[in-house]
Formats: sequence, structure tokens, C-alpha cells
Amino acid sequence: MTRTPARRKTREDAPQDALTPPAEVPQVPAPAEGARPDQAEPHLHAALDRATMASLARFTAGLSPHAMIDAWSDWAMHLARAPGRQLELAERAQANGMKLAQYAAAQMTGKAPDKPFAPGRYDTRWTHEGWDRAPFALWQQGFLATQDWWEAATSNLRGLRKQNADRTGFTMRQLLDSVSPSNFPLGNPEIIEKTQATGGRNLLEGAAHYADDACHILAQEHRALPEEFALGKVLAATPGKVVWRNELMELIQYSPTTAEVQAEPVLIVPAWIMKYYILDLSPENSFIRWLVGQGHTVFCISWRNPGAEHAELSLEDYRTQGIMQALDVINDIVPGQKVHANGYCLGGTLLAIAAAAMARDCDDRLASVTLMAAQVDFVEAGELLLFLDESQVAFLEDLMWSQGYLDRPQMSGAFAAIRSEDLIWSRAVRRYFLGEPDLPTDVTVWVNDTTRMPARMHSEYLRGIFLENRISAGRFAVEGRVIALKDISVPVFVVGTETDHIAPWRSVYKTALFTDCDLHFLLTKGGHNGGILSEPGHRGRHYRIGHRPAGAHYRDPDTWLAAHDPVAGSWWPEWGRWLMRHSSGAVPAPGSHQGYPPLADAPGTYIHQT
Repeated sequence: MTRTPARRKTREDAPQDALTPPAEVPQVPAPAEGARPDQAEPHLHAALDRATMASLARFTAGLSPHAMIDAWSDWAMHLARAPGRQLELAERAQANGMKLAQYAAAQMTGKAPDKPFAPGRYDTRWTHEGWDRAPFALWQQGFLATQDWWEAATSNLRGLRKQNADRTGFTMRQLLDSVSPSNFPLGNPEIIEKTQATGGRNLLEGAAHYADDACHILAQEHRALPEEFALGKVLAATPGKVVWRNELMELIQYSPTTAEVQAEPVLIVPAWIMKYYILDLSPENSFIRWLVGQGHTVFCISWRNPGAEHAELSLEDYRTQGIMQALDVINDIVPGQKVHANGYCLGGTLLAIAAAAMARDCDDRLASVTLMAAQVDFVEAGELLLFLDESQVAFLEDLMWSQGYLDRPQMSGAFAAIRSEDLIWSRAVRRYFLGEPDLPTDVTVWVNDTTRMPARMHSEYLRGIFLENRISAGRFAVEGRVIALKDISVPVFVVGTETDHIAPWRSVYKTALFTDCDLHFLLTKGGHNGGILSEPGHRGRHYRIGHRPAGAHYRDPDTWLAAHDPVAGSWWPEWGRWLMRHSSGAVPAPGSHQGYPPLADAPGTYIHQT
């Protein structure tokens, strides 16, 4: 059911068949604005090339072998002409060997020396006490010594592209992790101990887990959510109604829990790479439930999970049919009030684009903008840059051209590989050798409930925003005209997280470099998801916050960090107080949906799409 609100804004030249199913032969998405001529409709020979690359991409899980070969060739040629680095590496190998020999000799004489090599901060493979005993301790140290040498060997070298150095180091970490002694039953003291204690039952249970996982992977089946984490009952259970639905999103209005609410409503724009309920998990850590309880009228977009028939959806469609459409509906339901807009991750990037375009067009419907773990500049975009260059993007474009979307495994594999020692190998040991089942939590259930990405939109995002960095470079156009972030004049609140490897906080901080408005930047403890989920009462949390008045001089992130001391506790109340300061006061809570009869109870229907 689709209705048109009174002030709905649509593009007059929008194609009428934008959401129609493609023909049997894969259709090539229209080139993104600013695309090169060779990205237009391909000749039959070019189509053959793309089909070949798409077939190869399925075999490599979407990773371009050409990019890796180029990285290794670049590294090898620069190392070959650097005798000083070769000598340095030879000396490091000798030093590591001596450290291992001294450690082994001390262990043989019954001493307990300090281990010369320590695992990385995310490496949890060595926590069992058995790794402190011979011979396991020596095997562990030998592995870490090798890892240390390769880290030095693939570090920056004069003339070598940093991205290629990082890629060679990343590849070697993956290869070394695959032969870690912790992966083998006879090399891992924890597996041996568990096998002796259970009489081998752990191995039988692990084999059953392996068979079950293999069947799901081969069949490409989406696992059903556990009953104890049912959507709408346990997760995404904040009461509300779907008040609008189109082909791209459902708009949820949450039921007020206070007699009065702030006059200005709040619109939450989540990322579409995952489902929105990361912000509405269990009742005790639901960001949306907390916000409703603070006396706000809250709306949230729930994006649909696109299929091949949505291959032509563009980034502009997500802006117009998503954010702008939601604003039109909210203006009808809460007339005469501006809107506090909050964007998370990719939703925040899209919100920044929309806010800049609205400022350019003198559309003053926003009261404030909040960006949570969202980037507007992608020069320092973290470890995801390992997977993106011209070769890699073209490789993914060919894959999406053939199937109409980027599928779940092709995205989740890249994120897991960044933390492979914990997310891949440690899990495999626990599940397949220790026989331990995966015990779901609300966060892991959400992580596994992945979505697809439309081919055209994702290509425009990867190429125009990520690879070519058009937003901060002043080359991103909306409706044919370039936007500028400095046009945004409403107050902005930016949240970064300390250990974010998807949107590193120093990259998120650069919003302050490209805007001139009143801006608060808050840095909180945690990662990309865990830092945002920081409900009041969460143990061990802290944050730092700073204020940059409109027109003030820019301070680099390290200077900012040194000038702001950590504050204990959750950052949510701090943001809540900021939101209150930029609101006009309390009004009676709305009792109806102002001409928008509910289409469904929250969390709606799109959240259940697999």
C-alpha cells in the first residue's frame, strides 16, 4: 500500500520502471554521474569480459586477484632494489632466532622467562594456560616471531605505495593465521585437554557443527533467527507503527511513553548495509527505546532488503525515496516543526549529503544533524581501504552486474577477514574442535542478519564516494549541482568510537574540517557498533566531548584528543542534553498519526526480508 503525502517531492524525470524486474539477460546499470566513457553499455566483447570476471569473483568471494598480484609485485620489486632493508630483515631474523633460542634454553632449565613476543590486541587464540607450558609455548613463540618478521618485511618501504604495503602485510597475516599451531588439534593444548576430558565427544560435536555450517554455506541459506531473539518480541520490540511505506523503505513512528514530548521530532537514518535494529536491540540497550523514554517523538527508517529486481536503485533514490520522503511524511504528521536528523554509519554519510543539498536549496526543515560513526571524507577510511582500488571496484561492479546486487557473504567475508584471528580462526577452533555451539547474543543475531546492496547504488557509493572521495573534494552533485558541506548551518553533533576499524575516529573527526557550523565532537570508548551501544549503566564506559563554535579555527584530531579528558559513563545522556538545548520545549504527546493510518505494527515487514 503506497500513499502520497501532501508535500512529497519527486524528480519529474524519474524513470517509471526503476523498480521493474530485469530481463533474463543481466542488465548493465547506468553509469554513475561522472563515470568514465568505458563504463557505458558494453559491447558484446566487453560483456564477455565482465561475465568472466563475475565468474572469477564468485570463486574469490569478491576479492580481486589482480589487485593482490599488483601489490605483491610492487612490494617485491621495491624490496629487491633495497639492500639496506634486506640487511635489516636479515638482522631481524637473526635477532628473533636468538630470542627464541634463549627462551627455549630457559624453559629447558626449568626457568620461567618472560615471553619475547606478545600477540596482538585482538588475538584471543592464546588465552588458555596451556600455552605457557612446553612445547606449546615454544610453538606459539615461533609463530609470533614469524609474524613479527613478516610485519617488518611488509612495512612501508621508500617508493612503495602504502596501500600495497598494507595489502602484502594483510595477505601474509591471512596465510600465517591459516597455519597457526592453535588451529591444529595436536598443537593446541586446549583442544587436547578438552578431548581427554570428554573422551573425544567434542570432536564428534565439532564435526556435526562443521557439517551443518557446510550445508548452509553450499545452499546459501539464511539461518532463521533464534526463538529467544524473535524480532518484534525481544529485538526491535519498541512499540510503534509503520506510517509510510514505499518500494525502498518503511517509516516507523514510535509510540510516546511520556505525557509530553519535545516539539521537534527525531528522524533516525540507519545504514542499509545491515538492518536498522542495531539501534533497537534488547530493551535494556535499545537506543531508540531510550530516546523515546527521554520525551521525544521518534521516527526511524527501515530499509528494504533489495533483490535482483532492484539493481537500478541509485544513491539518489536512497536520498529522495528515503530521507526526503521521510521528512515529507514527518512534516505532515508533526506540522510546523523542524526535525532533528540522526544518521548512523552509511546512513550518516547519506544524511550529510541530504543536509548539504537542503542547505544549498534553502530547505530549512532540519533543526540539527547528528552523525554517528559516519564519514564524509574517505582518505583515511581505515582497513577497508585494503579491499578498494580501481581493480577491486571494477571487479565488484562486474559481480554485481551479473547478479544485480552485492550479496551477504561477499560483504561479511571482507569484514571478518580484517579480524580473522578472532572472527574466523578462534571461532572455528571453538566450534569445530572444542565442540562449543555459537551462543547467540542480541548483537551477534543482528550481525548475522545481513542484507544485500543494489548494484547501481553500491557502485556509485564505492566509486564516487569511497574511491574518488567526491563529497569532501567538492565534486559530489545532487540533482546536477555540486554540494558543499560548509553550507550546512544547523548545529551538528558528531560521534566517533575509539577502536572503530570501519570508520576510524580520526576520519570521522574530519567532519570538523569541512564544515563551518556549530559542532560538537564526541569520542566514546568502543568499536563501530559497541561504542554506539553505550546505554547508561554500561560498565567501563567513558567519552570525551569538545565544542567548536561556528567559524572557529580547526584543530587536528591529536591536538583535540590531548585537550579533552575522558568523562566516565555513557555518552547517550550527553547527547540527550545537547538535543534538549536545541529543542524549543515540550508539547503534549501526539495521540494520532495525523491522517496516516498505521500500515503495520513496528518493526514492520521489511525487517523480516531475507
